[in-house]
This record gives sequence, C-alpha cells and structure tokens, in this order.
Amino acid sequence: MKERVTLTKKEQGRLMVLNGVEVGRLTGREAAEVLGLSLRHVRRILAAYRKEGAAALAHGNRGRKPHNALDGGLKKRVLELAQSTYASCNTQHFTELLSEREHIAVSRSAVRMILLAAGLRSPRKRRPPKHRSRRERYPREGMLLQIDASRDDWLEGRDPYLSLIGAIDDATGKVPYALFRAEEDAQGYVLLLRHIVENQGIPEAVYHDRHGIFERSRREPETLEEQLAGTRKPTQFGRMLEELGIISITSLSPQARGRIERL
Repeated sequence: MKERVTLTKKEQGRLMVLNGVEVGRLTGREAAEVLGLSLRHVRRILAAYRKEGAAALAHGNRGRKPHNALDGGLKKRVLELAQSTYASCNTQHFTELLSEREHIAVSRSAVRMILLAAGLRSPRKRRPPKHRSRRERYPREGMLLQIDASRDDWLEGRDPYLSLIGAIDDATGKVPYALFRAEEDAQGYVLLLRHIVENQGIPEAVYHDRHGIFERSRREPETLEEQLAGTRKPTQFGRMLEELGIISITSLSPQARGRIERL
C-alpha cells in the first residue's frame, strides 16, 4: 500500500499541469512555459510522475533537518557580533569579517537569514532596480487569462461610479468577457469566469493582483487549523479555481499585468 503524501500548493499546481499533458491538453513545451521550468526538467518530472504517481512531486527532504542547518549557539554568536563589534557593517562585509577575524565560516545568505529573522537589515543602500523586461506572451490561446477590475466614471456623470471587471487572453489579446458591477467583488469574478468557462472553456491559469478576493492577506492571523496544516486556506474564489483545476498566479506589480492594465 502506497504511503499517502500531502502536496503543497505549488506541487498541486504542478500536478494539474502534468495531468494536462497526460490527457493531451498541453504539450511538454507548453507545460514548461506554465511552470517556468526547462523542457528537459519537465520531462524528468513527468517520467517520475508516471512511475511513482503524485508522490514523485513531493520534495524528498520534507520533514528532515537540512544538512547545512546552523547550530543555535553559532547563530546566537553571529547575532551578538552583528549588534556590537560589527554593527556598522553591511552583510557582505560582516560575512568576510566573521571569516577573517572570528574564524566563523558561514555563507552570506546564511548570515542574511540570521539577521532578517532577528529584524536586522543591512545598512547598505539598495542598488537601483533593474529595467523591467517585457514578459513573453503565452504560446497558445486559452492558456492564461489576465483578470482585473477598473473603477471609473463609466457613465460620464449620469450615475454613480462602476467597476468594470474583465479578462484578456495573454496569447492573443482577445477579450472573452467583461461586465459592470457596483463594486469589485468576488461574485463579479465568479460571473466573469462562469461566462468564459461556458462559452470558451476552462483556461489553464489566471493571472491577477493581490486583492483579498484571490488570496488571503499575510497580515491576517492564521487559524489553529491552518497552523497545524502548515498552509493557508484559499479564499472562496481560490477554492473555485482549485476545483476547476485552474492555476492561480499572483503578479507582483501592475507592470507585470500590462495587458489587462492597458485594457
């Protein structure tokens, strides 16, 4: 009897994509696009999935202590030095001084994680952000829909402001549906998706912002059940996406949602 494995949200998303390949809805190259992996790596995952089932998608080190985990005493010593002798040093310089003067050999990333966990940040100013490069369109219609809402004086003063909730296909730029609502709400997005599913079919993924309709706020305290499970419960709209097998992708900036923002 095979051991039951609980998959993370990311692993569940991979499982949906692999099932799409298995039933012929996606090619291997398209699956690689959706997952952000190389075609070669997708083929390796797919081969393991066919042999071992969903358990092949679970990370092999889950539940184990990392082999490179730092000793608690060492972490405490690094933190003490960061707040006293080397308080004015940035993370890179501090890491070098630890090795040269204190004979403490730890990586810069490990030092950074120790300091961040204690609420300490590097005094070095941030470098200017890199110029944003345009994200390539998805290769096939129906793979990815960008969805968003825009509140404006659509009726030019004849009535109150309305929110236009719409979607745009990432590959073609076509608008499968849009509707007006008094406010941007979950029911509006449900009606939007229902019309698209009934008339164009189920998309592989949807691309959206961090609105509370799509994902729970990180500031919202976790319930005891969520703490025990190690994962947040999805929103009502998120549960609907899961049941339909639609991958939910959160964009980190308006620029990443350029097509729906321009629409």
